[in-house]
Amino acid sequence: MSLAFVPAAYADDEPESDNLMFEKVTVTAQKREQDSQDVGIAITALSGDQLEALGYTNAQDVAAFSPGVVSVQPNGEGSYSFAIRGVANNDLSTNVESPVAVYVDEVYISQMSAAGFLLFDIDRAEVLRGPQGTLFGRNATGGLVSFTTVKPSQEFGGYGSISYGQYDDMMMEAAINMPINDWISARLSGAQHTSTGYIKNREHPGENLNNNDDYGLRFQLLMEPSDDLSILLNARTGGQEIRTGFFEYKSAVDGGGQYTPGVLNEFLGNYEDTDGDVWAGDYDTRGFNISETEGYTATVNWDVGNWKLTSITDYQKIFRNYIEDTDATPVRAYEYFQTNDAEQFSQEVRASTTIGALDFVTGIYYMDLSSSDSTGGIAPLLYTDPDNGIFEEDVMTDPTLANGDRTPSQSSTKSASIFAQGEYRWKDFTFIGGLRYIDEKRDFVSTRQDVHFDEEAISGLDPRTTVIYTYSTFDPPERSFNMWSWRAQANYQPNEDMLYYVSWNRGTKSGGFSQPPYDPTSALLTSPENLTYEPEELDAYEAGMKWDAIPGYLRINGAVYYYDYGNYQAYTNFPGSLGSATINAQATNKGAEIELQAAPIDGLTTQLGVGYADIEVTDVVGFEGMTLTSVNSPEWNINGLIRYEFPVGSWGNLALQADAQYQSEHYFGLDVTPATTEDGYTVANLSATWLPADANWKFGVSVENAFNEEYLVQTFDLSDWIGMIEEYYGKPRWVRAKLSWEF
Repeated sequence: MSLAFVPAAYADDEPESDNLMFEKVTVTAQKREQDSQDVGIAITALSGDQLEALGYTNAQDVAAFSPGVVSVQPNGEGSYSFAIRGVANNDLSTNVESPVAVYVDEVYISQMSAAGFLLFDIDRAEVLRGPQGTLFGRNATGGLVSFTTVKPSQEFGGYGSISYGQYDDMMMEAAINMPINDWISARLSGAQHTSTGYIKNREHPGENLNNNDDYGLRFQLLMEPSDDLSILLNARTGGQEIRTGFFEYKSAVDGGGQYTPGVLNEFLGNYEDTDGDVWAGDYDTRGFNISETEGYTATVNWDVGNWKLTSITDYQKIFRNYIEDTDATPVRAYEYFQTNDAEQFSQEVRASTTIGALDFVTGIYYMDLSSSDSTGGIAPLLYTDPDNGIFEEDVMTDPTLANGDRTPSQSSTKSASIFAQGEYRWKDFTFIGGLRYIDEKRDFVSTRQDVHFDEEAISGLDPRTTVIYTYSTFDPPERSFNMWSWRAQANYQPNEDMLYYVSWNRGTKSGGFSQPPYDPTSALLTSPENLTYEPEELDAYEAGMKWDAIPGYLRINGAVYYYDYGNYQAYTNFPGSLGSATINAQATNKGAEIELQAAPIDGLTTQLGVGYADIEVTDVVGFEGMTLTSVNSPEWNINGLIRYEFPVGSWGNLALQADAQYQSEHYFGLDVTPATTEDGYTVANLSATWLPADANWKFGVSVENAFNEEYLVQTFDLSDWIGMIEEYYGKPRWVRAKLSWEF
């Protein structure tokens, strides 16, 4: 939605702006509290107040404020990931982890279905661009997005807020902080988001798609029996139950990813969507996304002599049941479903110390992730055979006939690593070296089945489903990976307002397995080696500067980078088949970013962020002679903001804000066709907030996507299969009002 608000740091004898957007934010990029201007990493950080000022309600919203960062929805609502500097995951399979890691309170969130959580009671959000492999729990080639919640304290208080907008959109959130005695305190916080939905379903009037019905609840208990010991217990739960599966139908009956506007689709009942409304359709099936998450974390910090010991123990469960009207027509041709039932345990132990001019941290990390999943579709039209007298009503009522497909799978990942990093200060220089060794094991088994779904079935988990025929079982041997990641860096800080840095980071991501496709004749099945991919290695070279040109009034941060991949992991449709997979390629990426922040007069903040990426993908087997690109990677990513807060007599302050984000042309598939192309777009937002004098409440009105821009966030090319292209559009104009208060 807007540019990152990069936090400012000032010496005690220098002016510090009282402007909200120059608010100082502490980050933990080096596993200790620092101002981001003193860290030689491209970081964008937001405080909780800044997140609220931007109107962010979902974890994915933070992608908009950071140059080179894009939010990715590989399978519509309820499935999310991030792309940073072109490093992305577009694979909708649940067994494939994103190369951009997401953390909440230092706990890794592995599942895409759990990465779109509500933002409430957040202390800060941090986006780190570039490989992160020597300090954070889970090694990540692309970077990471980290959220830190507000912790319990010894002061009673809390806050509440309620907002209401178009489509009966209502979000409520609240938190209460409760001291129990002089060394125990607790904090309870929660949020709920509901709406009627903004996608008109002409087949089922009054039941719009893409509604909201989300909730989150968190309880934290902090025990500090001494100055040297703290124990934080965190229990959380969340969920979503919405009508979704929205895709805009586009005719593409000639195949090859080419649009055929106005041409009727004979296979789909001579259908054509002609109303021109990208937020409406004819969906005979009311798709849904049901998800549930729960987690429990124990974080212990213990100071022993000159050492600080940290232990983070976490257990979490994620469940998802999703189905959509894939053909987006009144015909019941194919209803894709996906289910995900995952458990994750992780343990991290760190020890850090300072010895003279050396800051040192070392630790171990272990993760055990297992998942039982399925994909497939209820597809009566695809299983009819009129030449042999088998029609749609037959395959739905005769339990001996198949009317759909299912691919159940089980996967497991066990990852153990040991890491260390040191920072040595010498005069105006800091030299940093880090190393991580990773031992990872992955196992996967998947079975391709033709099945009969009961005629009342609306889920891939319907217990009345029977197996008609098993095509094959993909049960490869367990794979083991031994990998190294490292970091070498030098910082030069000639004064407290200027930092230069150069770095070389090796990022790694283990190999794995792709989900077998629907088509039993696909080359992905006839050549099973196509269903495995090798570990990805990324050498990232970066140089940057951070400059408080006029402390409190003008800041300029910039970076240039060069990425050199080995075994780049790319997700794409496989040529000549109905399957898709993650495959290996080679790639390079040259890019630059700049962030400008200025407060020329009291109350006025202006910000500009520009990201540029030039990505080249080569050496892809099966794609010889084709134009290839990286997915969800616009060449230009620009965001900006202007905010003016001024007094209105003795009544208080009024804050007016406008922000916008531009993304240039980009693609949703490795191969470039009209079906995979988004031409580029700009989304602008407006808001006004009233802050009464000497009051503990405030009131605001906002307009998101103020100019009602129609822009694509995902497409699927089904032209070679059922003669259509699925288009998924971002949200339309959205007006809302919000009242919030503290106590």
